Amino acid sequence: MTRKYLTNGLIALLAFVCVDAGVVRGSDNSGSVTVATSVAVAPVPAAKVENRADGVASKITAALEALTSAVRPLSHPKALETAFRSYFAYMNAHPSEVKKPLLYFVDYGLPSTQPRGYVFNMSKMQIVEGPFTVAHGRGSSTTQYGVPTRFSNSSGSAMTSLGLYVAQGLYQFTGHTGGRAYSSVGLRLQGVTRGSNDNAFARGVVAHGAPYVTATRAGRSEGCPAMEEQRAARVLPELANGGMVYLFAPNQNLTAND
Repeated sequence: MTRKYLTNGLIALLAFVCVDAGVVRGSDNSGSVTVATSVAVAPVPAAKVENRADGVASKITAALEALTSAVRPLSHPKALETAFRSYFAYMNAHPSEVKKPLLYFVDYGLPSTQPRGYVFNMSKMQIVEGPFTVAHGRGSSTTQYGVPTRFSNSSGSAMTSLGLYVAQGLYQFTGHTGGRAYSSVGLRLQGVTRGSNDNAFARGVVAHGAPYVTATRAGRSEGCPAMEEQRAARVLPELANGGMVYLFAPNQNLTAND
């Protein structure tokens, strides 16, 4: 029953992804952004789409069987399924962009005092890092610690943007906390979930290390999925230039439509 559900849903998803090429592209050192326009392509035959969808569904099922029992707790029963469905569908439609089998997953339905981040090797179907604490945007919660409840794709919101990202290049990140500046490795992120995070690159939402994230709790960022500094130095170079990131929260629209 689960396989039939995944296959039917993926046929529609892949058909959409294959004709939609409008995603945010790279930037220069000043942070300026170029945006690709939508490109019309020939329709994919229904039989081919169904075969591709069936292959993606098999990968999702295998990933869930291998990883679900090891990723606990989850804020929503479809948290991993949503992330894996988006990951494999995008990889199937844009294989040249997904150059590494790594997926950085964060369950923002859990509080910032609880480890909620993982890095998966989606080829070996293994956890390679985690669980670990991850920051959310200060605009996403009213208190310093807790569960984020507001998410936005808008500039100036200081909120987390949910959905799927493609990891881009590394750079030297500089931030401020407690009135003091700090520097860490930063990883640029290209949001590819339309309407949810496709403005993240322009907003400067990146993955980085931060001193306000410790092993037991994470303070709030400007919308970035920040992690401990030492972990960032180890993990982010592995994700750079072709890994993927998925930021989840039990949001009905994201769960149903991503």
